[in-house]
Amino acid sequence: MRRILLSLALGGTAFADARAGGHFDVDDAYMLDPGRCQIETWASRLRDQRATTWHLGPACRVGPVELGINFDRITAESLSAESLGPQLKWTFLGRHTDAPWSAALVAGATFDLPRSGRTGAQAYVPVSWRASESVLVNLNLGLDWATGSGERTGRGGLGVQWAWNDRVSLVAERHRAFGQWTSRLGGRIALSPNTSVDISVSRAAAPLSRAVTVGLNHEFGR
Repeated sequence: MRRILLSLALGGTAFADARAGGHFDVDDAYMLDPGRCQIETWASRLRDQRATTWHLGPACRVGPVELGINFDRITAESLSAESLGPQLKWTFLGRHTDAPWSAALVAGATFDLPRSGRTGAQAYVPVSWRASESVLVNLNLGLDWATGSGERTGRGGLGVQWAWNDRVSLVAERHRAFGQWTSRLGGRIALSPNTSVDISVSRAAAPLSRAVTVGLNHEFGR
């Protein structure tokens, strides 16, 4: 069980990845605007493992890039594991959210806190296509390096976001990381122009199987 916990919390699945799109697995290609920051936090209940993952991820726009740091903690019964890691995002194509095509580079590291800082990493390219005013398609392609062993595996995913109205968006994703496929259905509800709530259900191969995730996102000025 300890090995499973560490793999989940430190890069073994999509739940502990560096990301800028809330808890959803497939990232979009957009950065924060200059002078803006955000805080993303979420909790996920892994039903079959009776485990809970907690995530906190503040980020700010710094010059031409977005810099963030991610903290993740997973608990199951009497065991726990924690990870901490920085993230950098740079949108090099179509920086405005209304651009038909956008692309970015995302890179991050993951440090295994309970095990003397053993390190993993992620690097991927998110591409976003604005198919219409209400439909956004996101594609991710990249690599992961497992914490400790350094084993390299490919990552990728496809997600579609449909804006039902000004406040509610629906999201469907299919994503692969560390050799595991995850399917996710969920939505985002805007409580205000700067605050939103996410909720989703996902299904993956063992050891995750099924999970329910709820998140809160808040953007603010510096």
